Amino acid sequence: MKTVPTIRVADSTDAVVWPDLPEEITLAMADIAGAAREGLMAMSVAAGKAVMAALFEAEVTEVAGPKGEHNQGRVAVRHGSEKGSVTLGGRRVSVIRPRARTTDGHEVPLSSYRHFAAEDLLTEVVMERMLAGVATRRHARIGEPVGEQVSGKQMSTSKSAISRRFVRQTETALAELMVRDLSGEDIKVLMIDGEHMAERCVVVALAITADGTKKPVGLWDGSTENKTVVRALLADLVERGLAFDDGLLVVCDGAKALSAAVREVFGDKALIQRCTLHKRRNVAEHLPDKDKDWVDAKLVKAFGHADPDQGLRQAKSLAAQLDKSYPGAAASLREGLQEMFTVARLGIDGRLAKTLTTSNPVESMISIARATNRNVTRWRDGQMVLRWTAAGMLNAERSFRRIKGYKQMPQLVAALKRHAHPNTKPAGTAA
Repeated sequence: MKTVPTIRVADSTDAVVWPDLPEEITLAMADIAGAAREGLMAMSVAAGKAVMAALFEAEVTEVAGPKGEHNQGRVAVRHGSEKGSVTLGGRRVSVIRPRARTTDGHEVPLSSYRHFAAEDLLTEVVMERMLAGVATRRHARIGEPVGEQVSGKQMSTSKSAISRRFVRQTETALAELMVRDLSGEDIKVLMIDGEHMAERCVVVALAITADGTKKPVGLWDGSTENKTVVRALLADLVERGLAFDDGLLVVCDGAKALSAAVREVFGDKALIQRCTLHKRRNVAEHLPDKDKDWVDAKLVKAFGHADPDQGLRQAKSLAAQLDKSYPGAAASLREGLQEMFTVARLGIDGRLAKTLTTSNPVESMISIARATNRNVTRWRDGQMVLRWTAAGMLNAERSFRRIKGYKQMPQLVAALKRHAHPNTKPAGTAA
């Protein structure tokens, strides 16, 4: 039986003992053994580079034949080598790649090199780190420890290079969000809210489908949540296929502009539910600290009443009680009061009612998007605001789960359809 000598990777003071291997493999193994002293990642990178070089050589050999062998029938010949770069560990690293030319003088592209040189992975790494809050100037420092030999040759880690890649990727994210086809989506709830940044207001829309799935669907830029901005956003959603003929529930905060725009675009097919949390906060802003708790307790009781008519009466009674001492609070409470009970009038209760009577789902998405731009120190323009917001919304989408109470969604779908088609008799009803 023939035995193969053991390969021993020694420590920094010893030599490396190799079996009888070809010279090119011996050299590659020496590089890998040297990298092993810098850690497992560095050794893996060195091994990867050796495999990469072997793939390049194998591809050239396939078209040009083995090096040093004459072949009359070959279709290509070797043509030296040149410097190139590949994506490795969130950076560009220089490599030497072999070249080949066809017998009539055309360059032979190496598919293996084209694969490793692609920048898509690097751009994704940049996007992930930026969304995680890593500043552009820190990307080079948080890269994986790939070994001193590789780190000394790294490229595309400067602040400007990272910034350019992130701009391109966020432009892609914005374009993706703004052209999403909604014609195949069974959207039953639309949540709208505004995000203020850089003296601008970005109005965003979150859709909820009939099975309770959340989906970011659009955003629009303006100076405030005015009617024109909201109407433009909603009209864009309709143009992209948002269907509302069988009814739509729109959940928004207390802004009058949002409600007015919803009615203008969707007409009587849409029902509006005002956010109860926003209403409670708005009322509290008109009250002294000593009266906030008892007023809020009464509002919670009214908004959560099983009978929407009784709840509305309690809220009106509270407004009358506040009229003399705090007229501002009374006026704030009365504004849009009917729309605080829309979900209850549809017969929805329990967990789904708690979800749909607040704008928490869309605010949660906005908070995740806001976390992605905390390192921005200077907003250049509205386009930059839109790009960052769109990237944050799509980042938030990856962690979405179905809404709480989604099992009650068929009940909501049926109620919305009854509202949209009041003169249609239910199936199975006698004529």
